[in-house]
Amino acid sequence: MRRLLFVIIALATLFPSLAQAYEVLVLQSSRNAGYEQALKGFRSGCIASQRVVVLSDYAEVDVVRIVREERPRLILAIGDAALAAARKIRQTPVVAVMSFGINAKANLTGITMFAPPTKYCKLFNQLKVHNVGIIHNPDKTGWYLDTAQKAAEKVGIKLIVRKVASPRETLAQLDSLAGKVDALWMLPDTTAVTRETVEAYFRFGQQQAVPVVSFAASYLGMGAAAAVEIDTIEMGRQAGDMANALLRGSRIDTIPLVAPRGTKYRINQSVLGKLDINETTE
Repeated sequence: MRRLLFVIIALATLFPSLAQAYEVLVLQSSRNAGYEQALKGFRSGCIASQRVVVLSDYAEVDVVRIVREERPRLILAIGDAALAAARKIRQTPVVAVMSFGINAKANLTGITMFAPPTKYCKLFNQLKVHNVGIIHNPDKTGWYLDTAQKAAEKVGIKLIVRKVASPRETLAQLDSLAGKVDALWMLPDTTAVTRETVEAYFRFGQQQAVPVVSFAASYLGMGAAAAVEIDTIEMGRQAGDMANALLRGSRIDTIPLVAPRGTKYRINQSVLGKLDINETTE
């Protein structure tokens, strides 16, 4: 037994690449609870060997060197910083989650942060609203708005759209919606919704007495009436399914960018009560 142990240690010393071999390099932006949940979901669906690098733990991470020397078969990027680091890689397939910047690239796929528009339309019907205001940057979320328009038309909802090219245009566009909408739909659009503009959405909701529906439960405490929240554990499982397909030999161009399949409604009963809107459930 001792001899066997000695041989194993010797091999690990002489051939460290063998001891460190793994299939999936996980790049995690930070030790954020949502990122941890996504990784938990990924691990429940993909049992391939992994190395996890939390970028915020280091002053700098040379991802290109890691990939060149350790040769993982796949990269899972969790969060915006992780995706930015993974973009430097040209050949290794990348599956991205929990990022607002995912877009088409030869070696990139993943799950968007955009819940299916039908989920929102169902909620708007339950809230009994018909004219829904949206502010967005067409360059970032135009593709999503096209899908949302089609979903809304099918259920008799009119989307009143305002376009912005920079965050400073948001306040004026919000003002232009006054008296024209009976609900406001916050998209995960990083031009229209920023730290500087987000409170204006909820001021608008209070002043106009209309519900603001958001994409994250974190906004309920700021005054959102409801949110369509993504199940991050299920998103991780979904990424695990993609990883399994890639590790089995599927080409990445056959695995398109998709919407999250797990969502849930989160409701702010206090705000709904002030708006005299009955309780809403999924």
